[in-house]
Amino acid sequence: MSNDGVNKGRRRLLVGATSAVGAVGAVGAAVPFVASWNPSAKAKAAGAPVKVDISKLELGQQMIVEWRGKPVWVVRRGEAALGNLAKIGGLLADPESAVPQQPAYVPGTPNRSLREDVAIMVGICTHLGCSPTYRPEIAPEDLGEKWVGGFYCPCHGSRFDLSGRVFSGVPAPTNLVIPPHNYVSDNVVIIGVDQEKG
Repeated sequence: MSNDGVNKGRRRLLVGATSAVGAVGAVGAAVPFVASWNPSAKAKAAGAPVKVDISKLELGQQMIVEWRGKPVWVVRRGEAALGNLAKIGGLLADPESAVPQQPAYVPGTPNRSLREDVAIMVGICTHLGCSPTYRPEIAPEDLGEKWVGGFYCPCHGSRFDLSGRVFSGVPAPTNLVIPPHNYVSDNVVIIGVDQEKG
């Protein structure tokens, strides 16, 4: 009388069950380990860099991302908008960006950007910390015929152009802040990392 068949069946069942439990345990241990590689919410709030894909950002559109708990605006500007930036210098308080509100590697030109077509700035008014609204339209009735697009702060009426330069005669004392950033490709920018340090 032989019971080899019964033992082999039990052996396969035990090996299969043990393997399944082991696989589940391995996955259970691996998930928290892999998740630990991502920056925590605390690290993001403290200033961990943010990777932004701008490949789908069309002309005239604004994208808002969060960095250090603040809104950061990414705006794609067309040729007409860029041309208008050079025309309004006389209306601005700091057209050459002489007050250091941006990293040294960002030029003090009307564009205030590493790429002419993309503006990146912290979306907080330099007056009392409100968040201005994006107003890309030309000469709307409520902003006047000299308005060529930009940002309007509804709290106290401060105005900024599409490069974040502040207009004269408004409560905001300085241009909008440009955060440190670095393009790693044509369509990906990392906010929170200096271009010089890469």
